Amino acid sequence: MKKYLYTLEMETRDYECDIQGIVNNANYQHYLEATRHKWLQSEGFSFQKWHEEGLDMVVSEVTIKYRTPLRGQEAFLSCFNVRREGVRFIFDQDIYRKSDGKLCVSATLSSVLLVNGVLDRGDRIAELFAQYL
Repeated sequence: MKKYLYTLEMETRDYECDIQGIVNNANYQHYLEATRHKWLQSEGFSFQKWHEEGLDMVVSEVTIKYRTPLRGQEAFLSCFNVRREGVRFIFDQDIYRKSDGKLCVSATLSSVLLVNGVLDRGDRIAELFAQYL
């Protein structure tokens, strides 16, 4: 496993599985988002506070590659690194099955900053993220 800025251990739930007994593809995006949100909270950042100030980080693009399926009640590690490219904040995210370390999902998510509903360069967020970029 490579080095990551943040890693969160989670567990799948039975109701997230499809008829084949594997986690439905849409749930992986929930895991990826939950990981980013938990990191933000752990660093003292607040989407709610930012929103009240007119700052909204929104997803602009997601690419997910499915590698190895997870099944119900399976522990996994959700990890990411973050970088900046122009106005975009890029989250490179991976999910590993905990039992054997197999890569289950690799994803790249782009996020941008809207200030009062208008696309912004994102310098305010970049200042807050400076030590992570």
